[in-house]
Amino acid sequence: MHGLINRAIQCFVRDSYGRPRWIEITHLAGVDVTDFEAMLHYDDRITLDLLEAVARVQGVPRETVLEDIGTYLVSHPNVEALRRLLRFGGESFVEFLHSLDDLPDRARLAVEDLDLPDMELRAFAGHRFSLTCTHPQPGFGYVMMGVLRVMADDYGALVFLEHVEGAGRAEVIEITLIETAFAAGRQFELGARAG
Repeated sequence: MHGLINRAIQCFVRDSYGRPRWIEITHLAGVDVTDFEAMLHYDDRITLDLLEAVARVQGVPRETVLEDIGTYLVSHPNVEALRRLLRFGGESFVEFLHSLDDLPDRARLAVEDLDLPDMELRAFAGHRFSLTCTHPQPGFGYVMMGVLRVMADDYGALVFLEHVEGAGRAEVIEITLIETAFAAGRQFELGARAG
């Protein structure tokens, strides 16, 4: 697994629960590394063991941990840059959804060997969408659920999300856009202001 993934798990636990909890989780997972290097690659088993340890320590299902990581990645002040990059996907939540098909390719522009899931958005009548995430390792769909919840709030949209199992390695998120302007969205400007 790419080091950025393990680093994201590390930062999520450390920023949410403190470094002592992170050290406890690495011991429980049987992992010797406590500080992951973002640009290295690690055995997939390490990532899976870390996620299982977080779930056990927190007393929640693994899926909840994954969704919380997705929420963290776009809402915590320490990773504000990712939220800003995602906001370049469009001026509305619907435009943002349509930009997700290109997200893995855009990520590879920044980090060539980062293997994000393939994403395919389908639009249906009645402001309904489905986002299919396909990846050899299961769970990215739950991460995207957390990302989508925060980004909907960011745009001021009210959405209903449901994770459903897809065929093979695919995970499907069903998205129902209830209201596009439910609340005031978070302030965002594409260009920097001149002083």
